[in-house]
Amino acid sequence: MKPTEKSAALPIAARQLIAKLNSRTARVGVVGLGYVGLPLVEVFGHAGYTVVGIDVDDRKVQALKKGQSYIEDVPAARIKELIDQGRLEATTDFAVVSTLDALSICVPTPLRKTGDPDLSFIINVTEAIARFLHPGMAVVLESTTYPGTTREILLPKFESRGLKAGKDFFLAFSPERVDPGRKDWTTTNTPKVIGGMTPACLEVAKAYYGQAIQTLVPVSSAEAAEMAKLLENTFRAVNIGLVNEMALMCDRLGLDVWEIIDAAATKPFGFMKFSPGPGLGGHCIPIDPLYLSWKLKTVNYTARFIELASEINTNMPRVAVQKVQDALNSVGKPVKGSRILVLGVAYKPDVSDLRESPALDVIGLLGKKGARVAYHDPYVPEVKHDSWNLRCVPNLHTALKSADCVVITTHHSAYDWDRVLRTSRLIVDTRNALGAKGKASAKVTRL
Repeated sequence: MKPTEKSAALPIAARQLIAKLNSRTARVGVVGLGYVGLPLVEVFGHAGYTVVGIDVDDRKVQALKKGQSYIEDVPAARIKELIDQGRLEATTDFAVVSTLDALSICVPTPLRKTGDPDLSFIINVTEAIARFLHPGMAVVLESTTYPGTTREILLPKFESRGLKAGKDFFLAFSPERVDPGRKDWTTTNTPKVIGGMTPACLEVAKAYYGQAIQTLVPVSSAEAAEMAKLLENTFRAVNIGLVNEMALMCDRLGLDVWEIIDAAATKPFGFMKFSPGPGLGGHCIPIDPLYLSWKLKTVNYTARFIELASEINTNMPRVAVQKVQDALNSVGKPVKGSRILVLGVAYKPDVSDLRESPALDVIGLLGKKGARVAYHDPYVPEVKHDSWNLRCVPNLHTALKSADCVVITTHHSAYDWDRVLRTSRLIVDTRNALGAKGKASAKVTRL
């Protein structure tokens, strides 16, 4: 087959690397083996690559070496298959980077307590990779961050080695789009946005991911890809903020926000359904928009929508706690000393992911008011959070019967909601898990 005009114009190093990627003889790696990195390791391995997982947590590395998985979305059998076939290695030693042809970075990007981005994970990994970066290698950042991170942090550190991006090595940004617990949209079939530092970088990154991902969405630059990710999550955060405020307004007006949302959702165009709740959770939506807000302040611009939505969403755990206090007051009980059972502590249904879960804030706020708080979650056996530790109650039925108030914060499908309604004395339902039966019950308070 003759090379295309586009491929013929690429640097020799790019053409050689693309050939290795297309033939799947390339040796690839993933740094950060969490909710994003491990699924990527699995799909790369089953696409035919030899893949190396790198993480500073030796427990994860040892688990993978034994063919075990610690992420619900990645079956252990899929990991064991790769280990048995010799297509998966795991290590804490960054020296292995010197043996790789391509590498994806999937490390956390949290916020500091001051609200500004904590890029320490990206910076530390960049410095570690730079020591072993070599000609003919591709590096792709997947960690969500503000526009300009790839160019401002990774590029100068890598080029300080005397290599030139787009000629000697290839740098790109491709945001992760993982939604834990989903079966319909996975790492393989979720379209993947990719922005290269140069046109050659983009072509190499497309060849890299194209072996494992069904649909690629190339954009003009790394900054465009970084911004696209922030738009996705800002869209959700702002709309959740809107519907949370709608819940507050309906409460003041004596209206049922759940009825109103369902009615609005019957419109077949121009409306997308969002639901209120006790706050935002997960690794993206509560955090990522604030990356953009912070970045805009550096160019003297205030992202008003983002900051207002964040203010509303951040206050929702307090709204939930106020609902608990009001419900207890209605039966002549104070919060202090009351036994309160929180149902569901994961940030979303049917997963064990606790990251930024609003249930943790609800528990903390109730504890500060003197409540005797316990929790139940079929996916989370123990919670260690700041100054408090709790274990899941062993017997849900007994806990429901003994609680002065039950607070539904995560609507896991495993719960028998009729039984919860029948057994509990008092319920605050922040997710409308009880539906019409909850609305009709005098012992249920809804958000």
